[in-house]
Amino acid sequence: MLFPDLIRLTASSFLAYRMRSLLTGSGIAIGITAVILLTSIGEGLHQFVLSEFSQFGTNLIAIQPGKTQTQGGNVGIFGSSRPLSIEDAQALRHLPNIEHVNPSMQGNAEVRANGKTRRTTVYGAGHDFTKTFTLNVQSGSFLPDDDPTQARAFVVLGSKVRQELYAGQNPLGSYLSVGGQRYRVVGVMEPKGQILGFDMDDTVFIPAARALELFNRPGLMEIQVNYQAGADLDGVVRAITALLKERHGREDFTLIPQEKALEVLGSVLDVITFAVGALGGISLLVGGVGILTIMTMAVSERTAEIGLLRALGAREKQVLMLFLGEAILLSALGGLAGLLLGIGIAQGLHALIPALPVHTPWLFAVLAEFVAISIGLAAGVLPARRAARLDPVEALRTE
Repeated sequence: MLFPDLIRLTASSFLAYRMRSLLTGSGIAIGITAVILLTSIGEGLHQFVLSEFSQFGTNLIAIQPGKTQTQGGNVGIFGSSRPLSIEDAQALRHLPNIEHVNPSMQGNAEVRANGKTRRTTVYGAGHDFTKTFTLNVQSGSFLPDDDPTQARAFVVLGSKVRQELYAGQNPLGSYLSVGGQRYRVVGVMEPKGQILGFDMDDTVFIPAARALELFNRPGLMEIQVNYQAGADLDGVVRAITALLKERHGREDFTLIPQEKALEVLGSVLDVITFAVGALGGISLLVGGVGILTIMTMAVSERTAEIGLLRALGAREKQVLMLFLGEAILLSALGGLAGLLLGIGIAQGLHALIPALPVHTPWLFAVLAEFVAISIGLAAGVLPARRAARLDPVEALRTE
């Protein structure tokens, strides 16, 4: 039997048994659709979370008060004998490889201007805040490089606060009440949106020292350190740890390097993406069982046809290839239909729900199609071997 004849004979079986072929291919298609849809959502969430964490760059180290212990979490300010101070932040500026340092304090207070009042987030920051987090000022300037312990009463507005309180007006130079204290507006930030649930636009920025006074706190919530690109992270961590231990007398603080946090987060998200893909892969196995069942039935239905082929000179190997080819073609076409359907549903969900991050990983798509073909091959082996080993005389007697 020539190879073109083998291909035509394989294809003709699909036309002769349309419903059977459709149902068999549908089992694989549904499995591939589930894999693609789940992995698209999982990979979309993966990329979204990593982009949220890494949009400020990876050369960041967060320093928090309180030492993380093996038996519990970070106890924060209340478990620290010496809270993080603005002086600590100032001392960190003089370490090698350190570019920017930002002392931070956050709370919620009432702001008032032009007879309008709203409650919003108040973020205490230093002069290096915009450089540490690569943010931009839309108009005016950010907080000046004052003596951080004697900072002047200046405020920078988030874009949403500016719109709510100064719609159609230029706020620069005007005065704004924050928590009952009078501040002069020196700048307006560019729109940034939400970052991990924190609305940067619905925020006002004041000097960290004044935020400590406003919220009556003994120490900072966090110090962010931005180090030079290419610097040895472990060396920077050791230098920061040594300096703060010298100032505090003991290690009552916790360092969280952004780079290592992203590595851990990335590995966790990879496992989640793989897990949801594996869940979808279970339906592929169900599709494989369907192919095994249908192909076994096909051998019984086509016994006379197999006998005729053998009587006309078809070799055992050619009959084996005929049935294996049918199984592989069924699974390949079903897998292709599943890929198109899965990608279509994923993009449709993203169109209906723009907030849902969706990204189809092509590696998973190729792997899913390969697995579908492999399942078709594996499921078709036993029926194909049975067909190839039929005795031609006995097979013809079934006619």
